[in-house]
Amino acid sequence: MAVEAIGNELSTTTSELAQSRLGQEDFIKLFLTELTFQDPLEPINNREFLAQMAQFANLEQTRITNENTENLVSMNATSQSLGLLGRQVEVSITSGGSVIGSVTAIAFSSTGPVLSVKRTDGTVLTDVRLSQIKLVRQGA
Repeated sequence: MAVEAIGNELSTTTSELAQSRLGQEDFIKLFLTELTFQDPLEPINNREFLAQMAQFANLEQTRITNENTENLVSMNATSQSLGLLGRQVEVSITSGGSVIGSVTAIAFSSTGPVLSVKRTDGTVLTDVRLSQIKLVRQGA
């Protein structure tokens, strides 16, 4: 899940490699298949076996680190959005201009927090993303 930050535009595409997961069971199946079909006159070298194990362990640790980083970014976006409740913000809109209003509500979707901003004329902008916030004003 890609999560936005205030004033930033993050890519929402995820690579196919990140979506496909190779678990320990898959590695063991692959390794047993390799052992089953190896040449009996030239068995797998111990160094090659240890290198494969080290690569798999490194891959698994990298995957866990990526998941933890995604969770941290998501929590940061949640914290940022909660901090905006009741604050006056300047929001860039699709027509190229900007609107000033007060954050009145937050909804959480699978793509991150979505804000509702009440303008001074009483109309409410919905589906405002954190990346659309240009400025957070001190006074409410």
